[in-house]
Amino acid sequence: MRTMFNIGRSSLLSSHEHVACEGLRPHTLDEQVYEFGIHLRPIYWRQGFAEEAGHEIITLAFHTLGAMCLFAGHHPANATSRRLLHKLGFRFTHEEFYPPTGMKHRERLVSCLSSSVLL
Repeated sequence: MRTMFNIGRSSLLSSHEHVACEGLRPHTLDEQVYEFGIHLRPIYWRQGFAEEAGHEIITLAFHTLGAMCLFAGHHPANATSRRLLHKLGFRFTHEEFYPPTGMKHRERLVSCLSSSVLL
């Protein structure tokens, strides 16, 4: 079983209302590759919270955890997540079988962000 590094539980400063959970978990720990994830409450979609949190997680992954690469994927039909990953510097690398659905998601984007992007 893989462990999730729950990096944060984002809240609005003004109301302390829960906005999102974000984190990392080992993808191939021996190679210092982590899976990147953000889950936003729907009422906070399209307000820039995911991008802001994403930048913080990326910085933490490379500068604190020593990650060599970050991996991220999204549902093929989720164009908003695809655009977010692209804005954060992730690039399409391949398609991958997704065990929770038991299917190979033909258009599932799996991306890798090299730490050299941050230098």
